[in-house]
Amino acid sequence: MDEALLRSLTPSVLAILVRRGADFAAAEDAVQDALVEAFRVWPADPPRDAKGWLVTVAWRKFLDATRSDAARRRREDLVDEEPAPGPAPAVDDTLQLYFLCAHPSLTPSSAVALTLRAVGGLTTRQIAQAYLVPEATMAQRISRAKRTVSGVRFDQPGDVATVLRVLYLVFNEGYSGDIDLAAEAIRLTRQLAAAIDHPEVAGLLALMLLHHARRASRTAPDGSLVPLAEQDRGKWDTKSIAEGVDILQAALARDRLGEFQAQAAIAALHADAPVAEETDWVQIVEWYDELTRLTDSPVVRLNRAVAVGEADGPRAGLAALAEVADSLPRHTAVAAYLHERDGDLATAARLYAEAAQQAPNLAERDYLTRQAARLNTRRRR
Repeated sequence: MDEALLRSLTPSVLAILVRRGADFAAAEDAVQDALVEAFRVWPADPPRDAKGWLVTVAWRKFLDATRSDAARRRREDLVDEEPAPGPAPAVDDTLQLYFLCAHPSLTPSSAVALTLRAVGGLTTRQIAQAYLVPEATMAQRISRAKRTVSGVRFDQPGDVATVLRVLYLVFNEGYSGDIDLAAEAIRLTRQLAAAIDHPEVAGLLALMLLHHARRASRTAPDGSLVPLAEQDRGKWDTKSIAEGVDILQAALARDRLGEFQAQAAIAALHADAPVAEETDWVQIVEWYDELTRLTDSPVVRLNRAVAVGEADGPRAGLAALAEVADSLPRHTAVAAYLHERDGDLATAARLYAEAAQQAPNLAERDYLTRQAARLNTRRRR
């Protein structure tokens, strides 16, 4: 069973059902039922046209689920529209589905959550972590979003800003290594950039390319994390970096600064430094100031504290960190790093150990645990 193939076909099948009149929640249920059927049938009898098979089975599942006396006449109309047997059109509907899910009847945050769950393939837990909210809260938000769009015709596409937010979160989840969605997010953002002349679309594409260019150096052969300062810059994809910088410069020249352009500018400054010691931290702090003005995000202020610590010294960084809520994920890890740079190894070791217990994934937990052990060893010498 080719799970990757099923994942790639799911958005197109879902889009086809929505365009044919199914409300989103019912269409999603029908597609999930069709996927279950595929897992049951395909190993023994694989179809020649996988997409056509899924469309046909999902449509029949939808019709079965909506059969009632009140919907009889509508059901008869839908039966007439049932796709004929044969190869399905080779059309990529994924980006269109992103826009359809960003429906005007939903708040931007609900639209993003619904799209990540239904189209992006993320779990409710992963989405909750991205939004910094409890998993139960996110589950309720997604359920409310499904109820809101239940029975709504998806003929009013949502706005670009919401779609960009979804693509950004999908890329971040893929880049974290939990699910390999980063390349798919870049592909869709390229499509969007080709279709829409928008500086923030270009900014997001540049940001993705610049981050993705470093992916080969982010982990050691044993899977452990390699921090930016210790990465082998010879492994960075210079072609992607050059493309990202060119796209960013063209976007910035339009003088319509947005958060994705500002983030891309920070990534470009990191990519421009031949060695970590030559990073222009002063200019990075200035870009974080712009980003804080644009977003007022606690995560941005957390990252700014690290940059301040590099530009002006660890105590200045700790002062900036004191203005950020200590409940924020990775706050403890940043505090540990700044205390180590300030020479307080005992406090840093203790904070690294605490941060390891709070880490969102195994690779990060192992890295922080090793940092704590390294400092404890140094203190005993």
